[in-house]
Amino acid sequence: MLNQLSTAKRLLVGRPLRNENLEETLLQKRIALPIFASDPLSSVAYATEAILKVLTLGGLAYLYLTPWMAAAVVVLLITVVISYRQVVMAYPSGGGSYEVVRDNLGQGAAMVVAASLMVDYVMTVAVSVAAGIDNVISAVPALNAQRVTIAVAVIAALTLMNLRGTRESGRAFAVPTYVFVTCILAVSAFGLIRALLGDAPVAESAGYSVHAEQTGLTGLALLFLALKAFSSGCTALTGVEAISNGVPAFRTPKSRNAARTLVAMGALAVAMFVGITVLAIVAKVHVADTTCDLIGFRGDCESDPQQTVIAQLASAVFGAGSVMFYLVQASTALVLILAANTAYNGFPMLASLLAQHRLMPTQLRTRGDRLAYSNGIVALALVAGLLVVAYHADVDQLLHLYILGVFTSFTLSQVGMVRHWNRELQVVIAPGVRRRINGARLLNAFGATLTGLVLVIVLVTKFTGGAYLVVIAVPLLCLLMRAVNRHYAKVTQELSPTRDARLLPSRVHAIVLVSRVNEPVLRAIAYARATRPSSLTALTVCVDPEEARTIEDDWGEADLPVPLTLLDSPFRDITTPVVDHVMRLRTDNPHDLVVVFIPEYVVDRWWEGILHNQSALRLKLRLLTLPGVVVTSVPYHLAADTDEHAEVSRA
Repeated sequence: MLNQLSTAKRLLVGRPLRNENLEETLLQKRIALPIFASDPLSSVAYATEAILKVLTLGGLAYLYLTPWMAAAVVVLLITVVISYRQVVMAYPSGGGSYEVVRDNLGQGAAMVVAASLMVDYVMTVAVSVAAGIDNVISAVPALNAQRVTIAVAVIAALTLMNLRGTRESGRAFAVPTYVFVTCILAVSAFGLIRALLGDAPVAESAGYSVHAEQTGLTGLALLFLALKAFSSGCTALTGVEAISNGVPAFRTPKSRNAARTLVAMGALAVAMFVGITVLAIVAKVHVADTTCDLIGFRGDCESDPQQTVIAQLASAVFGAGSVMFYLVQASTALVLILAANTAYNGFPMLASLLAQHRLMPTQLRTRGDRLAYSNGIVALALVAGLLVVAYHADVDQLLHLYILGVFTSFTLSQVGMVRHWNRELQVVIAPGVRRRINGARLLNAFGATLTGLVLVIVLVTKFTGGAYLVVIAVPLLCLLMRAVNRHYAKVTQELSPTRDARLLPSRVHAIVLVSRVNEPVLRAIAYARATRPSSLTALTVCVDPEEARTIEDDWGEADLPVPLTLLDSPFRDITTPVVDHVMRLRTDNPHDLVVVFIPEYVVDRWWEGILHNQSALRLKLRLLTLPGVVVTSVPYHLAADTDEHAEVSRA
């Protein structure tokens, strides 16, 4: 069976790569951009829509706030991009926010950042895939009923692509990302040019009104609505930190290439977000949190979805049903789905770093056959898949859980960079360098203040909508990391060599388990005798009296120089009598070593294992928990193919 599994794995994942091939997997800037920046680039597809949906809670009366909310998001995005450019240059080893905070604010704060980023990466996969499916449904409404199934299938496909390796997945994702950027810029440019020429495009929803849940808002109530819209628009910043986490994946000079990629990502994201937002205002796009709140909506609001902002703008600019309309929709849906690739690269790298610091299981540190962190990729896919199923792939519900984690890491990272520059100023005396460091410190202080304010806004405005789950999840993850770290520290201490470890046991008592007198048992007896133990006993458990007599007779006929001990088991249990016998032997001889030999044979076909019980496996697990006991498996191969699954000899 292992051969068949290995063949299937090679077909799906590809041939294994040697460690020295790692350099070949490093990324050029043009490939790194779609891999690490697809999330912030694609967020323009729903960031503007998120702002509009919040403002329409008051009907159409408060849409005049849209440009102000967008402007605030742009300022924040530029600030964060510049701040992370400094992180990339100061910490080229990767780790991003986690490494900055760990180095400057301590392990406790670093665990908060790590937990926040892990939650955000999971949400990136869930939100990106769900948003991509939304755009597919905008073009093909009949697929709405299969929303969750399609989303889970997409996550599985993305997981498989990333298991094949970073460079290979990057090549597959590069073209759709660049096509999407071109399409969005084309929609914005053509739409705005038409508006300047006096032929402004008009959205399908321009004639709709929106049922107002809140009216007559003034003062603090209006401020709260505006802040909630702003916090929703901040989804445009998700994934900005991914490049700082993935600096080691770039070709040399790593820091410079990562910094340039980060700046290119920021410039494209700002241009696309501004273009879509301005065009949405010009085209009078109207969307609502619930389709039935749209007054004048054509169709059944209970089952028919409203079109996304991108779909309405593409339809208004190029015409509904045109080739360009479907190209925009297809590229948008595809890049939203592929935006999850940002998390597929960021999460495994972060998890590997945490495992290196003994805050996560060490299995997450290991690279797979294709030099990708396979265990981290699979873990991310499983959790994101569960979220998609739990929230029915609904973007609006998932967005409530989004961005809280990322702004936590943004804020702590900027605070950490301020402390980093403070340390630098203590050792630098050159006036020109000090001026540069002071400027960098001022920028990071401004960034920390701004992102901290946004964090508070997000927490207040989204807490009851689902952000409270993130508030619960982050401390739980921190507690988990502390528990893992304590466990590894305890194990390391216990495994430290002591003087007693060099002492030889007083005697060695060997026990060979016997189910019947056959070739595997005889070979196990021979192997046990070859080890020259102080004493050697064959042991069998009497479940059936007739079978026990048969074993006794066969043992006498075999004329073996080894005594046979029969243990009675009135309750037909094999494990307990053997364990009790071994424990009595250990109690009577506390300084002696007991070695239990278990004969087992190797079956030729996977289905043959179903025909045999697993009592030896259970027995092994029990015996391994006993101190002073060694369990030795003695395999007997039934066929020439020695790569098949090992099964026990007791049938």
